[in-house]
Amino acid sequence: MKKALLALTAALLMFTQSVRAEAVLTVDALGNGVFALIGQTGGRLHENFGLNANYGVIDTPEGAVLIDSGASTVAAKLLESEARKLTGKPVKWVINTGVQDHRWLGNGYFAAQGAQIIALQRTATTQARLGKGQIESLRPELKEQMNGTIPAPAAKPLAGDTQILTLGGRTLELRYFADAHFAGDAVVWLPQEKILFSGDHIYVDRILGILPESNAETWLHAFKQAIDLQPERIVPGHGRVCDVAQALRETGDYLTFVVAGTKKFAEDMAGVDTAVGAMKEAPAFKHLRNFDDLHRGNVNRAYLRLEAAQ
Repeated sequence: MKKALLALTAALLMFTQSVRAEAVLTVDALGNGVFALIGQTGGRLHENFGLNANYGVIDTPEGAVLIDSGASTVAAKLLESEARKLTGKPVKWVINTGVQDHRWLGNGYFAAQGAQIIALQRTATTQARLGKGQIESLRPELKEQMNGTIPAPAAKPLAGDTQILTLGGRTLELRYFADAHFAGDAVVWLPQEKILFSGDHIYVDRILGILPESNAETWLHAFKQAIDLQPERIVPGHGRVCDVAQALRETGDYLTFVVAGTKKFAEDMAGVDTAVGAMKEAPAFKHLRNFDDLHRGNVNRAYLRLEAAQ
């Protein structure tokens, strides 16, 4: 009786987590056991568990591969539930594409379940530097959801800029091109399927965010190298699954606009207010969600970094 009750409790918990995941994540089946989990394009909210980003699940005979682990232990459990529902298997590997909180703060939960955490050394190094501060910055919004969350970069990070991984018989490539949204951001490339999980290199449907940790100029270089892979489908860091054309319009062209414009003003030491004032309209990108909230700050931070480099 006790075992039956425990089993029932576990089943109910899994069902509840699945329902909660479905409320904030949309599944896009890309074929051959590859799935994109598409999060909301707004901010991190208690209601969306900080899952305002995209994730990936790849089915293998030996277990599921999860691309990025969520912003907390609670979010990690939701992603775990979704991965098991899609594949019928536990998460055996977690790959981190980057450093922003919702890319990796769920690592500790998965490591405790026996999953292998995979990340490049440069990614793990930046995670270790920023992790505690990220957790504290999320507490005011995510509240009790952050309980039990600890910074847990990969225990054995991988050296170099490109790693070819064979996980459960499937070939994936983990690639770093240049510092982007954060230092150490990387992409996951599936060469057989020609699917790119871009992490925060690519945003569509919403404006990207240039943060104090971001380098817009090197981000643009990294974006171009990711596109050079000629993916047939892109799972961006934020927004719907897209093609190269949409990625170019909504990320590449925007980064080009910001970098070229701010560089001109920075070289003349014109001042940040002049740059922001001259570039504030950007009508080609105004339709993107969060434009009014983020665009001026993007120009501000891109200008200040470029001016400091003069």
